[in-house]
Amino acid sequence: MEADEVFTVRIEEIAAGGAGLARRGGKPVFVEGSAPGELVICRLAEEHRSWARGELLEIAEASPDRVKPLCGLYGICGGCNLQHIRYGAQLAAKAAILSTAFERIGGFSPPEPALFPSAPWEYRNRMQFHRIKAKPQSPTRRRGAGKGDGGNGGAFGLKARKSLSVVPVTDCPVADPGIREALRQAAGGGAAFSPPPETDRFTVYSRGGLFLSEGGKRRGQVRLLDRSISLDAGLFFQSNGDMLEQLISGLRDLAAGGNTGKGMADLYCGVGTFACFLGDLFPKTDLVEKNKSALALARENFSKSGAAAEFFALSGDGWAALKNGKASAQPYGFIVVDPPRQGLSPSLSAWLAAKGAPLLAYVSCDPATLARDGGILRRGGYELAELRLYDFYPQTAHIESLAVFRK
Repeated sequence: MEADEVFTVRIEEIAAGGAGLARRGGKPVFVEGSAPGELVICRLAEEHRSWARGELLEIAEASPDRVKPLCGLYGICGGCNLQHIRYGAQLAAKAAILSTAFERIGGFSPPEPALFPSAPWEYRNRMQFHRIKAKPQSPTRRRGAGKGDGGNGGAFGLKARKSLSVVPVTDCPVADPGIREALRQAAGGGAAFSPPPETDRFTVYSRGGLFLSEGGKRRGQVRLLDRSISLDAGLFFQSNGDMLEQLISGLRDLAAGGNTGKGMADLYCGVGTFACFLGDLFPKTDLVEKNKSALALARENFSKSGAAAEFFALSGDGWAALKNGKASAQPYGFIVVDPPRQGLSPSLSAWLAAKGAPLLAYVSCDPATLARDGGILRRGGYELAELRLYDFYPQTAHIESLAVFRK
């Protein structure tokens, strides 16, 4: 294909990342903003030896799954990239992406994913915003500063699509109602946000009347199911509370079916959310987290249960080294892992494959690394018994899943 060439293709499916996938002369072509089944006219924007990217110019035949985006900033803001597709079709596309990752990367076919849908709007409890610094003003104008900028010297926004620039945002339909109200107040001149002065980027959390923000009130307790969990706006916490409750319920049912006569381990435990709901099923729980601030909160949260626990400020590699160095290490009846996007470290994957519990729950935020690690676990004697897709992030291509491995 020649640079800037215009061509017509049929979109086959949604690929990982959210772009539509078509083929031209056998070569995959990725077209953002398209929907499955559509006939689209594109301009060649980028070409490589094995794939190409097309810029959408016109939709010649629209998909029945195409809908009008709810947000006026869609396509400009970088937060969402599937708002143009009906929610049910989004779920189907994500399930296909998850299954395909196992086939292409893991080297085996997984069970059909069970789907756990979310409320498609106003679901996001945790968001990161950027402060947009105001332009210099004259001394006369500066005396009246504060009106319309929350008294913070500028507006707030989100990163633009495929750009380092920041898009001013006064509302966001996927945000929790508390965050939407704070954005509206800030746009009207209120001081709803109090970002830390040393940074232009800050995180907020809102759920059930609780509102936390870096630079303001950072610490608080959120109610999940029948318990209160302490969290800090500056530390990672799942961004969809309703889906988190569904995931916790699912994990507790799974854990109860494990060997509850032995201990359990919560690896990459964060502030200890999973362990707080599962630990009372086992005689002892090991919580492992390299972020010492998060681990301190995990200790605080787990202490409320009164169950026995031990805490380890270690990375995945550090934990594997520790366990490999103990010839008489106590076996576990259940292990839950919730690694970052990079997945399990190589040494931890190897340790789990060789010495992991008979029942292993793998919570994943990236199908590719889950499939890679799943292949390692499978070669170590595990079977992928169940696969679930919990849709934590509707309107986006992000995929959260739970893989259940049994020896």
